[in-house]
Amino acid sequence: MDLEAIEFELADDHVATITLNRPDALNSWNDQMAAEVSWAWETIREDDAVHAVVVQANGDRAFCTGADVRGGTSWFFRANVWNTFDPGVTLSPKSHHRCWKPVVTAVHGITAGGAQYFLNEADIIIAADDAEFFDPHASAGIVSSLEPIGMLYRGMPLGDVLRWALMGSEERITAATALRLGLVTEVVPRSELRARARQIAASIAARNPRAIQGTVRAIWESLDMTRAAALQNGMAYTHIGNTPRSTPPRPKDPPTYR
Repeated sequence: MDLEAIEFELADDHVATITLNRPDALNSWNDQMAAEVSWAWETIREDDAVHAVVVQANGDRAFCTGADVRGGTSWFFRANVWNTFDPGVTLSPKSHHRCWKPVVTAVHGITAGGAQYFLNEADIIIAADDAEFFDPHASAGIVSSLEPIGMLYRGMPLGDVLRWALMGSEERITAATALRLGLVTEVVPRSELRARARQIAASIAARNPRAIQGTVRAIWESLDMTRAAALQNGMAYTHIGNTPRSTPPRPKDPPTYR
């Protein structure tokens, strides 16, 4: 696929990198970016050479500012409103694309509104110290629902999600606060962001990919289940994923001499 709105590469260490590449538009997503991101998730899902993924963004000012409201965001709208769908199913790896490769997302600068689609289904999120998160929907008089629901789904505190969604552009979550709330797991200097994200992804990619994908899938699917059902599902995945066929042979113990 000829890519313009994103960059995509796969390195020898089995780490694929998706880079949002509309810096002049603050990496806001449009129809073209959606099509390219969808292609990327499907490619990553089907290519067993990919063991882990980094999502990052070009430009100095923003990771992503959500939908490009000036045009080019028509793919999820339909003339029949009942056929309009959540754009997250295209932009996010798991709920629609069923891609269970671990995703490390590296955030810098402004992360606003619909940018949460790139965060809410990430497995690990790290942030530069200049990152700030806010939701402009309320300031524009627009209902904010899908992005904050996704934040709750990944365990963000209810009160903080409501504050983020209701105060609009006036409320900015700093990188330090995002770390405290659990939105991100690590804050690093801006100059170290990409290298650190890649280091994390490469470390994961060096492990048994089938075991890693089974772990990712079991944990995410558990969020939609009761505890009993999640444990039963997890036990099934333990049996499926830990067969001799899917687990590398264990090195033989050295002989013991007496």
